[in-house]
Amino acid sequence: MKIATYNVNGINGRLPVLTRWLRESAPDIVILQELKAPQDKFPRGPIEDLGYQAIWHGQKSWNGVAILSRVGEIHETRRGLPGEPGIGQDPPQSRYIEAAVNGVLIAGLYLPNGNPRPGPKFDYKMAWFDRLIAHAAGLVETGLPVILAGDFNVMPTVKDVYKPERWTDDALFAPEVRAAFARLIDQGWTDALRTIHPDETIYTFWDYFRNAYQRNAGLRLDHMLLSPALSARLTDAQVDRHVRGWEKSSDHAPVWIELADDPAG
Repeated sequence: MKIATYNVNGINGRLPVLTRWLRESAPDIVILQELKAPQDKFPRGPIEDLGYQAIWHGQKSWNGVAILSRVGEIHETRRGLPGEPGIGQDPPQSRYIEAAVNGVLIAGLYLPNGNPRPGPKFDYKMAWFDRLIAHAAGLVETGLPVILAGDFNVMPTVKDVYKPERWTDDALFAPEVRAAFARLIDQGWTDALRTIHPDETIYTFWDYFRNAYQRNAGLRLDHMLLSPALSARLTDAQVDRHVRGWEKSSDHAPVWIELADDPAG
């Protein structure tokens, strides 16, 4: 089973890129972030035309997450984290969606950026991260096969950022943010991409400015974490880097994993 995550950076404006990639890559399940579309403006028709069911949690102009499936029904279990709305947020931001699909619990997220740091946006990011960590602990405790995936807006290590010395004060690379990600991993989650590529320079995001993509001046912001009940089924994890080079593409590239049908597969 092939499962992907992709920050589309505006689903309607980049629908040709998304549908082209779906046809080319043919993932079974897809987790999308940054829809930037209200609930009634999700492009359900073109998605269904490609054989995918979809659920989504939209928000006008900002945020938004979705789950697509072509391998069975999507049974939604949650939208939004426990404890939302957060600090000063009315209405809450559309950043989390969760569903059972084909025997796996899919948890899709779009963690806040948090810049500028310090400030209320960074405080909101850390509060949201704390809620995520608390909820994720419960997911691990269920013993179920779970994927926690999306745009975390975190570069966990110096391997995950081009010229890390330039990012020391940024909310994506701040010590307390990286520590929060480490706390999450310590619950027992497996970082799929880094497991398959332990020492490789591998990015999932390249800014639109200063020819970042052409220079491979990137960041690894998009992560797929597997619960202990699922990690033994991991057979591959890759970034579809070339998609970032398509015309009018998102500044993120899709990330995907392959799971065996069983641990021995």
